[in-house]
Amino acid sequence: MSDVFIHPLAVVDDGATIGEGTRIWHFAHVRGTAKIGKGCNIGKDVYIDGDVVIGNNVKIQNGVSVYHGVTIEDDVFCGPHMTFTNDMYPRSFIQGWEVFTTRVKKGASIGAHATIVCDVTLGEYCMVGSGAVVTRDVPAYGLVVGNPARLVGFVCKCGQPLKDEVSRSETAIKMKCSKCNEIIEIPRSSYKTKVR
Repeated sequence: MSDVFIHPLAVVDDGATIGEGTRIWHFAHVRGTAKIGKGCNIGKDVYIDGDVVIGNNVKIQNGVSVYHGVTIEDDVFCGPHMTFTNDMYPRSFIQGWEVFTTRVKKGASIGAHATIVCDVTLGEYCMVGSGAVVTRDVPAYGLVVGNPARLVGFVCKCGQPLKDEVSRSETAIKMKCSKCNEIIEIPRSSYKTKVR
């Protein structure tokens, strides 16, 4: 584990895989079968469960728990104290409960104090607003807010809301970012689920 920083007050169990350039801050706990990619920043009081897979350049802010069944792809941002779940029907007395999976795709951002209810996929470069409760899949570039979270728009890779429509076809709507000028294609199937 070259060029890895692990704070003296962090716990990284034997068997955990930590990529180059990753920084793990105080009071974090990484379980033995977790895999963390290169260039990640794992904040204070973060818990990463066994068998969790985290990609490269992921930023997990303070107070986040990433439980078994969660996969986080490259370039994801997890805001402070956001929550992942992994049990759809939790009971303390049930033995042999079922783990439901969650996938966070490349470039997605999750705001502070958001809750991601298990068995969902957060699409590439989507943005989950602070405090949102996500109970269903979020499309690529989708912007969701509220409780329950609802799709209210789309964002660019740079995070800027997309407002300028360039063209429409039978299958997609192309939008241009007012900040970086990138053209993003939104499938009509995703656009139809937007709250108006």
